[in-house]
Amino acid sequence: MFDIKWIRDNPDKFDAAMKRRGNDPIAADLVALDDKRRAHVAKLQDAQEERNRASKEIGKAKASGDEAAAQAAIEEVAKLKSFLQTGEEEGKTLSQAVTDALAVLPNLPYDDVPEGADEADNVEVRKAGDKPAFNFKPKEHFELGEALGQMDFEAAAKISGSRFAVLKGGIARLERALGQFMLDLHTQEHDYTEIQPPLLVRDEAAYGTDKLPKFADDLFRTTDGRWLIPTAEVPLTYMGADEIYGQGDLPIRMTAHTACFRSEAGSAGRDTRGYLRQHQFYKVELVSITDQDSSAEEHQRMTKCAETVLDKLGLHYRTVELCTGDMGFGARRTYDIEVWMPGQDTYREISSCSVCGDFQGRRMNSRYRVDGEKQLQFVHTLNGSGIAVGRALIAVMENYQNEDGTINVPDVLKPYMGGVSVIGA
Repeated sequence: MFDIKWIRDNPDKFDAAMKRRGNDPIAADLVALDDKRRAHVAKLQDAQEERNRASKEIGKAKASGDEAAAQAAIEEVAKLKSFLQTGEEEGKTLSQAVTDALAVLPNLPYDDVPEGADEADNVEVRKAGDKPAFNFKPKEHFELGEALGQMDFEAAAKISGSRFAVLKGGIARLERALGQFMLDLHTQEHDYTEIQPPLLVRDEAAYGTDKLPKFADDLFRTTDGRWLIPTAEVPLTYMGADEIYGQGDLPIRMTAHTACFRSEAGSAGRDTRGYLRQHQFYKVELVSITDQDSSAEEHQRMTKCAETVLDKLGLHYRTVELCTGDMGFGARRTYDIEVWMPGQDTYREISSCSVCGDFQGRRMNSRYRVDGEKQLQFVHTLNGSGIAVGRALIAVMENYQNEDGTINVPDVLKPYMGGVSVIGA
């Protein structure tokens, strides 16, 4: 969400930033819409002053015995009262129109974010780890899982339809182990507080974290009007709604291991085979709430926390900075971490870490008090996958596979697997 006053004062800068994101110039339209609202507010204020004046005239006329003047003043007050009542409703409509126009606009990228149209223009920042060497042709995760009898897509389709999976035995335990390992790492070594949030949220929470109205088609909605979370970012971040923090309270760092639900409305035909793109999946989320001066440094820290998961799992990956055309709606800068999948012979996104500036803070009215200053500031928010558990499962299966179809368990996960070192049929 943007401050319309800032747009009014910086129309060229706003339009230039929107152009970098592939949007047409819109500052003039927004200012014109706000001008209409402001003009109406001025009319209401004038009418209220006139009503106050006329009300006083009634008393004066009655005191002087001038019944005609009193009656005229009474009629004028009634007319102004009627205008004010209808005018207040129109004012709400005009204010909502400004809010609605701002609510669907993406966040402004930082000036040094790489410019580009799509993922082809993303910039590689670094690589880490080594690609595994196989003396056989590595299989994809679904080939391994189905052969082991522990990844069942047919049973899931019978129960729920496409883009679901049933995990069994060692693979089910491996996914659970991955989630527990990530939570322990982030809470014990990275200073995040574990949260177990609700999986159903109200409109206000989805709106405050920029999922509504833009992405309504990507979400699942319940019959009572609540939304299944697409990511734990939504409830974790919205815990700060309408709060006023002291500067010493920040940063706040939270993590959660939750199920996530997405309709995948825009991915028809993409990754239909296997476990990569599901309607229901698990993810360990990282969320930070900071002051304005700390968010850039916190972004680097969060990205490193996510990378550490892959370092400890012994997986090869690369980190890329997303260009302006590939960034998420609420982000000002995003780093994607892409893990190597040998069965697919390609990199796949496994984490996305974004700094949103005060974009979400404004939408959910979350502020902090700067020491020694009277004016409150909006918080900065950050979110990132730390990491996607289902995709980590795929990466471990493909990178740690053996020629006979069994899967070695990474050393760091063995304590969570009851000492099991190899997953077999």
